[in-house]
Amino acid sequence: MPQHHQFYIDGRWVDPIDLRLLDVVNPATEEAFATIAAGSAGDVDRAAAAARRAFATYSQTSRVERLDLLHSIVEIYKKRSDDMAEAVSIEMGAPIAWARERQVPAGLGHLMRIIEVLKIYEFEERLNATLIAREPIGVCGLITPWNWPLNQIACKVGPALAAGCTMILKPSEVSPISALVFAEVLHEAGVSAGVFNLVNGDGPVVGQALSSHPDVDMVSFTGSTRAGILVAKAAADTVKRVHQELGGKSPNILLDDADFDSAVSHGARSCFANTGQSCNAPTRLLVPFDRQKEAAEIARRIAEETVVGDPRAESSVIGPVVNRTQFERIQNLIEAGLREGATLVAGGPGRPTGLNRGYYVRPTVFADVHNDMSIAREEIFGPVLSILPYRDEEEAIRIANATVYGLSSYVTSADLERARRVARRIRAGMVHLNGSRGDNAAPFGGYKQSGNGREWGKFGFEEFLEVKSLFGYFAS
Repeated sequence: MPQHHQFYIDGRWVDPIDLRLLDVVNPATEEAFATIAAGSAGDVDRAAAAARRAFATYSQTSRVERLDLLHSIVEIYKKRSDDMAEAVSIEMGAPIAWARERQVPAGLGHLMRIIEVLKIYEFEERLNATLIAREPIGVCGLITPWNWPLNQIACKVGPALAAGCTMILKPSEVSPISALVFAEVLHEAGVSAGVFNLVNGDGPVVGQALSSHPDVDMVSFTGSTRAGILVAKAAADTVKRVHQELGGKSPNILLDDADFDSAVSHGARSCFANTGQSCNAPTRLLVPFDRQKEAAEIARRIAEETVVGDPRAESSVIGPVVNRTQFERIQNLIEAGLREGATLVAGGPGRPTGLNRGYYVRPTVFADVHNDMSIAREEIFGPVLSILPYRDEEEAIRIANATVYGLSSYVTSADLERARRVARRIRAGMVHLNGSRGDNAAPFGGYKQSGNGREWGKFGFEEFLEVKSLFGYFAS
């Protein structure tokens, strides 16, 4: 069994202060396939000290130097893509084809995007006699999740490096292997000692130590709303910047003039993709009352067509969910849907036929769902679609906004102007009109309990900058 018992601190692989081990479990087999060392507050102290020392010089590097470094990272990332895909597949259950075609390229896309941002970004501007300068914020604590591990690592590490920051990464202890490969990429690319550091471990220990550390100037966290609140509280005493990308319960509004076969099919596939483990998944499908049966039949067909299976099989569309905790939570919520009166259209409790081992979940569709049901309120993070009927456009908007979350949303109409009008009234950080895909140059983030701040492109880059006013700089 592979043993990953070191951290990357100050440009070297080092032993932990105290060796405490965590198993890394393959969700397809329910068996450990590797062990990692779990860090302590003392390990975070070492990493923070290294990052603080490195900041003095790395923050002064030129745009050209940082661009050269990022180009080198991109080239080595490409060379290690197969290793990353293998790691993602085994650690979080992504089908190997999905890992190769979506998970790994997502991280690469953010690295390439930040290069384009850095090439043209204006760090200084004149305002009357004042120079407005944008400078790196300092040492950053980066806490990333297991569901899109490389995407979330790259969309934090890339802009932090581009801005001139130094950092300590704590990847999810559930999916740490791809992060270790990423650290090897940065080392080979020539990142200076102390600029990038990695400490594995869990949230209550390493995450808490990073969030509260006096030498960490900013913490960027992606994960559940519950954990995000704990991060913010831990960071409060040091008044550091806290950036959070948290949970979601995204509405997918199909207006009465939409092409239902296309829109329901697209929405259901998007809900089930990545085994439903995406914070922006369109899990609430809102349809007119008189078209609910039509929508349910289309969604049922998509659920039954979705091949659940071994991540190593090229035919598998979705694999298992990430661990036993998630599996049991999803099963409990499916049972709650039945208990609270929703109509089961497809799937349901238990594993798919023929899969008696592994954390596999049946793609599930419920109809006759109302916003007071658990499956409509709670983020399930599994392949479960809820169909909510509405009477008119106004009620659809009310239902869509009746959630503590506000990350993403979807609106489909044959009339683009009508879709635009509805989209402007949705209280969410992102709205996809008529099946449009996301754009990694545009801001990613949410309203309400879906977090604060934005990631991706220029908007994510600016999260890592402080603004300084130099009064009288242009005085005659």
